Amino acid sequence: MACVDRYSLPLSTTSETAAERYRTGVDLLLSLWTGVAETLDEAIAADPEFALAYAARARFHAVRTEIVDAKAKIAKASELVQKNGTERERSHVQTLSYVINGEPAKALANALQHLDSWPNDIVIMSLPLGAFGLFAFSGMHDHDQARVDLCERHARHFPENDWWFLNYRGWAHGENGDVSLGRALTQRSLELRRNNVNAVHAVAHVLYEAGANDEAGEVIKAWLPGYDRSGTLHNHIAWHGALIALERDDLESALGIYADNVAPAVATGLPINVISDTSSFLWRMQAYGHEVPASMWEDAARYASSYFQQPGFPFADFHMALLAAATGDQRALEQRAAALSTLVGDGKLRAGAVVPALCHAVMAFADGHYTDCARILEPVAHEVVRIGGSGAQREIVQDTLLVSLMRAGEAEKARALLDQRLHRRPSPRDSRWLAGLAPS
Repeated sequence: MACVDRYSLPLSTTSETAAERYRTGVDLLLSLWTGVAETLDEAIAADPEFALAYAARARFHAVRTEIVDAKAKIAKASELVQKNGTERERSHVQTLSYVINGEPAKALANALQHLDSWPNDIVIMSLPLGAFGLFAFSGMHDHDQARVDLCERHARHFPENDWWFLNYRGWAHGENGDVSLGRALTQRSLELRRNNVNAVHAVAHVLYEAGANDEAGEVIKAWLPGYDRSGTLHNHIAWHGALIALERDDLESALGIYADNVAPAVATGLPINVISDTSSFLWRMQAYGHEVPASMWEDAARYASSYFQQPGFPFADFHMALLAAATGDQRALEQRAAALSTLVGDGKLRAGAVVPALCHAVMAFADGHYTDCARILEPVAHEVVRIGGSGAQREIVQDTLLVSLMRAGEAEKARALLDQRLHRRPSPRDSRWLAGLAPS
């Protein structure tokens, strides 16, 4: 009997043990649950000639930013798949090779073409989706819509209760503005597979977009203790809880969650998450009028100093800029902004001029030049989507603009922006800010 994956796609292995370990390992990979590495290693051990097992292992190395190991595993997969792989498996490995070897444009084009032939090859389907997927980091202005379009194009190929597809389809719709559908799909996904950090993450985001912060906080509080602290997104899920507490001005709880789960000294997640979570939490805290001890900024900046020193990854560039601005490292910030401007001029930064503009804006804000900050941010605010990440992560830019407008005495502009935000999503903080701006 031929070996197949969960969707009955043929696998080039004669070992049912290898096939079973591969199916289980892929499910763990796509739910970011513990045991991914060990399970895929068992698939490789059961059949050392099984190319897709090496490819999936390479993907997880890449997720964990273990780049040397990722490149070695994908090279092995590429060698093996040419000897004994099917056309689908060769395309699968080639797409992952583009991702791992730093060719995202080729990876995205290859993934979309691949999915036209094999739409339920879920390792490849996962690549364009999510907050850190190929669409999000493509520099596209309309990547939220692109995710929806991809999911809807291929929805007929997935079972009604497919936990994986429900989650990413729901995420796509929630980020694109259909919060009701997004909520129904992601919550159903979490019901079907509770041991799935990507599902609880999507639920947290959709509830945030719905203005249901208290409900999101309860979901996180009930779910997080069952997720091992070594899990890839443990600190990031906790970050959501800290933001929810900060939103309701419960500073003690927010700081407690941060200290126990998010701060660099305790975080176990990916560098991009640790850097973005710490910098954005502290920046929000300070922008909301709370004092941030210098030591907290210094700890975050010290951790970040080992990563993303080369400009050109817009999502990371923005969060590195927050740290440089908050710690007064004007030289580093100016160098990053200049390098990014050069990349924009050379056509090498698809996210465009919004990225260096954000660097200049956060320095102006940190220096108390609120009029300048607002002047920089207002014309580019609609372009911030190009840096990738989620709507919740990017809202920090709009918060910075709002606070700048209020502190610069631009009450009318601030009221208009708050009205827009409250029309989209109920927010206790926005309601408090608007009340404070009401005409006397």
